[in-house]
Amino acid sequence: MSAEAADREAATCSRPCTPPQTCWFEFLLEESLLEKHLRKACPDPAPVQLIVQFLEQASKPSVNEQNQVQPPPDNKRNRVLKLLALKVAAHLKWDLDILEKSLSVPVLNMLLNELLCVSKVPPGTKHVDMDLAALPPTTAMAILLYNRWAIRTIVQSSFPVKQAKPGPPQLNVMNQMQQEKELTENILKVLKEQAADSILVLEAALKLNKDLYVHTMRTLDLLAMEPGMVNGETESSTAGLKIRTEEMQCQVCYDLGAAYFQQGSTNSAAYENAREKFFRTKELIAEIGSLSLHCTIDEKRLAGYCQACDVLVPSSDNNSQQLTPYSQVHICLRSGSYQEVVQRFIEDNLTFTLPVQFRQSVLRELLQKAQQGNEALDEFCFKVCACNTVRDILEGRAISVQFNQLFLRPNKEKIDFLLEVCSRSISVEKASDSLKGNMAAFLKNVCLGLEDLQYVFMISSHELFMTLLKDEERKLLVDQMRRRSPRVNLCIKPVTSFYDIPASASVNIGQLEHQLILSVDPWRIRQILIELHGMTSERQFWTVSSKWEVPSVYGNVILGIKDNLTRDLVYILMAKGLHCSAVKDFAHAKQLFAACLELVTEFSPKLRQVMLNEMLLLDIHTHEAGMGQSGERPPSDLISRVRGYLEMRLPDIPLRQVVAEECVAFMLNWRENEYLTLQVPAFLLQSNPYVKLGQLLAATCKELPGPKESRRTAKDLWEVVVQICSVSNQHKRGSDGRISLIKQRESTLGIMYRSELLSFIKKLREPLVLTIILSLFVKLHNVREDIVNDITAEHISIWPSSIPNLQSVDFEAVAITVKELVRYTLTINPNNHAWLIIQADIYFATNQHSAALHYYLQAGAVCSDFFNKAVPPDVYTDQVIKRMIKCCSLLNCHTQVAILCQFLREIDYKTAFKSLQEQNSHDAMDSYYDYIWDVTILEYLTYLHHKRGETDKRQIAIKAIGQTELNASNPEEVLQLAAQRRKKKFLQAMAKLYF
Repeated sequence: MSAEAADREAATCSRPCTPPQTCWFEFLLEESLLEKHLRKACPDPAPVQLIVQFLEQASKPSVNEQNQVQPPPDNKRNRVLKLLALKVAAHLKWDLDILEKSLSVPVLNMLLNELLCVSKVPPGTKHVDMDLAALPPTTAMAILLYNRWAIRTIVQSSFPVKQAKPGPPQLNVMNQMQQEKELTENILKVLKEQAADSILVLEAALKLNKDLYVHTMRTLDLLAMEPGMVNGETESSTAGLKIRTEEMQCQVCYDLGAAYFQQGSTNSAAYENAREKFFRTKELIAEIGSLSLHCTIDEKRLAGYCQACDVLVPSSDNNSQQLTPYSQVHICLRSGSYQEVVQRFIEDNLTFTLPVQFRQSVLRELLQKAQQGNEALDEFCFKVCACNTVRDILEGRAISVQFNQLFLRPNKEKIDFLLEVCSRSISVEKASDSLKGNMAAFLKNVCLGLEDLQYVFMISSHELFMTLLKDEERKLLVDQMRRRSPRVNLCIKPVTSFYDIPASASVNIGQLEHQLILSVDPWRIRQILIELHGMTSERQFWTVSSKWEVPSVYGNVILGIKDNLTRDLVYILMAKGLHCSAVKDFAHAKQLFAACLELVTEFSPKLRQVMLNEMLLLDIHTHEAGMGQSGERPPSDLISRVRGYLEMRLPDIPLRQVVAEECVAFMLNWRENEYLTLQVPAFLLQSNPYVKLGQLLAATCKELPGPKESRRTAKDLWEVVVQICSVSNQHKRGSDGRISLIKQRESTLGIMYRSELLSFIKKLREPLVLTIILSLFVKLHNVREDIVNDITAEHISIWPSSIPNLQSVDFEAVAITVKELVRYTLTINPNNHAWLIIQADIYFATNQHSAALHYYLQAGAVCSDFFNKAVPPDVYTDQVIKRMIKCCSLLNCHTQVAILCQFLREIDYKTAFKSLQEQNSHDAMDSYYDYIWDVTILEYLTYLHHKRGETDKRQIAIKAIGQTELNASNPEEVLQLAAQRRKKKFLQAMAKLYF
């Protein structure tokens, strides 16, 4: 249809008697009808929705006779609709607050661009290059409106937005929302690129000293009637709604201030500019007063901005009398004057000026700094928390958990400070009864929570306590504390009788035992034990705490010590040292072990060697938890001590199995394979199973690069592990006379139990050793006859392919071990693609297809920089791709199946075509067509959609085929690049779906 024909058609249907549903907007073409409708709708937001409807109708694409989509035609109907949208905005006096609240970013962008167009702003010319003073008033005002909206939109986009609760999923609605979201993001990207220019335009506007005009419905009609006239020569260029200079500057200053404030997070100097603009806005509002009809500023928000700027950028006059309380606290925090912060908070407890939320945020900031290692702040954290707590109780709120935590271990200084805060936070003569009651209840609760009588006396004898609590209340408090602690005779009057209370021997022993449990200082432990043994000789003090545990192999030797004091001291020092080592408090563990070693050296060579062994284990743990984490090799002295332990042949020395485990694991982790392979004494291989296992692992690692025939140690290691995983069959005759077969889970045939082997493996960190062990168990898992899906692993070919007696192997235990080993290895290195593939294969074998896809994709992602590089072919082998295809197929994601068929070295067209024939697909279907690079598959899709009558999907497939980079005549490099780009995008989309 031609433009003239469209105009004639629009003209014929523009005046119906009633507004039909098909062309209701034509009913409003008459100016009188539009104005009448707007007057009726105001102040309802309906006029704003007219803008959306007018612009949507005007921007609808057309379809020609060849069924091709064309841009919206520039005919009379569309021009009238755009003019109607501008008229509605003019009716609303171009109030950006109303327009932004009701219109989306794309619609408002279209509206303001139309305003620029009708205001004769030259297209393609940067606004920053135009002299606003030389432009007609309506043109300059249109430019200002657009640039004000631009920076307001950028600022608004930086705020967090609460996501709307999604309703029932509707494909067309979701597609429309996605399109609008993408369009908004594109517009925002352009606006942010032009933000600097927009700010310069608005800064230039502040220098204007003339009134401006904005288009009204009347001036827009004049422009429509005189389209050929030059702007500035008709009434429409100078007429319109007058905007006074002060009103324009006030709006521009506020918008610039918000933009500068938003930039301050990355450029602190911008806060200065924001402060200047906001305070200028306040001055202009004071000048304009209530006369303004067109300047709408949210004065509460402006006040908040000004207050924030006062805190972030205090004025050059730092006189504390002129600064706000916020600014004073903020300056103290920045300068590190934390004592000043405490004083401000105590003063505020009388005035209640600072909001509770602000005070809590200051405490959170101090606690965060203290947790980051600034121990000097612990004192101020308590002081600020105490100030906040007093403020809370004065206002009737509950005591915070933070105060209870920080007051968990009270001392004299804390009690003194708390009493000082309470005294300075209430004026007893002027305070109301409720405030006095709240403070008295708080002090009583603090007393009831204290165990040390000295601290109770400090509070109960304080002047504030005596003033706020009556004699009857104090007597009641004493009765409560007497019931809680019947041995204590509290005196009502504040006299020194607290210190004269006689304590029985049992009380003193109990107190000393309590200190003995808590202390980790070896010399203090010795002193306490001497005091306890001086008070009674009947007790065994090593039994005081059930938490003190010593391995049984050591306990028999220690408890054989005849001297009671020495026995208790050795036992407690070792138990506390082992506990500190277990909780990684290595410094205290070393002190305790050193004291114990010094003690036992005097009388027991056997216990001396035990302590040397434990100190060796402690040094191994210390290095592994410290410098070893960063890859730094252990000192040669430590390696020599480990060798010495392994070669030790002292008789009758009690040995812990874990020490041998840790020593062998230590040698393997630091690649001391030469020693384990060649230098280990022969007697060790026979007597220590961990040394035997370590020697086989080290030799296998050493021989791994060699030819397969030379890997004899691999075969030996295989036989050892198979024997460990074998079960011993026992025959038992039942009550019915039949003989049944019993399988013993933990085999005694091997050099160790399977649980011990697993425990040892979980002490290893060396990737090659872990890979060898993992591949051995994977191979053992694959050997079973009923296995359907093999698990793949590196170096799997070095192991034998069969076992003479399959029935003897506990394959259920092997499968559990494989899962546990993979889980452990991924904690060591979650980015090892080979281990990730094994985890994926396990999930695949157990029909957990979604989880399998997750790990297959993760394996590809970690070795390709999240698919920005090509995934190595030895990672995504044909077998891996086929398993991914099967997972997608079983998940009914058939389009994904077709795309993955392209990844194979020879494209599997049969599977791809079969999957595309499925109509019950759970994936995004045609939205994946952009990821297909094989033209044959795309042609089949086109045929398939044509056969089904799916025109829209057929068009998408045709569009995908028509991309020039898929042209078969292109060079091979271009085709490969196109395929690689689509592989990347598809795998990234899959990763977002399954991660």
